[in-house]
Amino acid sequence: MSDLPRFGAGLWHFASYLDRYATDGYAPAVTTLEQIARAGEVEDLSVVDVPYPFTEGVTVDQVKQALADHGLEAIGVTPEIYMRKYRMGAFTNPDEALRKEAIAFLNEAADVVRALGATYLKVWPGQDGWDYPFQVSHAEQWRLAVDGMRELAQANPDIKIVIEYKPREPRNKMFWDSAAKTALGIKEMGVDNVGVLLDFGHALYGGESPAAAAQLLIDQGLLWGMDVNDNLRGWDDDMVVGTVHPVEVFEFFYTLKINNWEGVWQLDQFPFREDTVEAANLSIRFLKGLHRALDELDIDALREAQSRQDALAAQKLVQDVLFTCLRSDA
Repeated sequence: MSDLPRFGAGLWHFASYLDRYATDGYAPAVTTLEQIARAGEVEDLSVVDVPYPFTEGVTVDQVKQALADHGLEAIGVTPEIYMRKYRMGAFTNPDEALRKEAIAFLNEAADVVRALGATYLKVWPGQDGWDYPFQVSHAEQWRLAVDGMRELAQANPDIKIVIEYKPREPRNKMFWDSAAKTALGIKEMGVDNVGVLLDFGHALYGGESPAAAAQLLIDQGLLWGMDVNDNLRGWDDDMVVGTVHPVEVFEFFYTLKINNWEGVWQLDQFPFREDTVEAANLSIRFLKGLHRALDELDIDALREAQSRQDALAAQKLVQDVLFTCLRSDA
């Protein structure tokens, strides 16, 4: 069996949550340091993506020490540019002062990437986009979004920056909404330190094939990170990986394997009502089984079936390994 990949998770996986109904939250608030401690309880978890700013009173030095104490490393830092202040956008906000403030905050977050020794700064501009027809000039949105990312990249040439695209939420339509549009925007930036973090669930409910999106980004040299989860396809439910679409998850990781992609297998899940540590352990259990199935898959036979577009032969090969990968004696 080939060596296992490193497994990671967004630190928010271990936080508590609220929504527009349970406005008092589903559990008591959890500090950044408590989230790190919970992550440290997960078997085989070695890296985390850290939201910034940290919870009140927590310093960079404390986070760095907590990570070390729990045997974890920071893979990324995710600045919160999707809160109320930026409700009309960060990069595409009509207020120039707020756009400048957002860039300054992102530069501050880049310093946190350096301090933690993380791999990348993750940009998820959830408020950049629009809600109604005619609300924005699409040409102006493109200019502001691309120019803003270029400015951020040029200010931090030593830092890798990844854009996490998503079709919608919180805006009814997010600006960076697909693999293809994100790749086109990055190409127009003309910089070499911006890539893409592909979230399996975002591709899924955005109408993409996650495997096809991954292949497109790999072909463009832009797949620098990934998150996995699952959903019911109508929303970004961020469920435990493999619980709804195990075959498409398998195809996604098959695509990574045949392209020799060797990044972290990272969870982006929101277990609102479930035990957060148990949810991560179950996800990693599935991913380890999936990794074993990839080792057992007859790739030559699969490619031969694909050359004939023989759907049934391909499915049989996949079923033979995927649905036995979690056997107790493995």
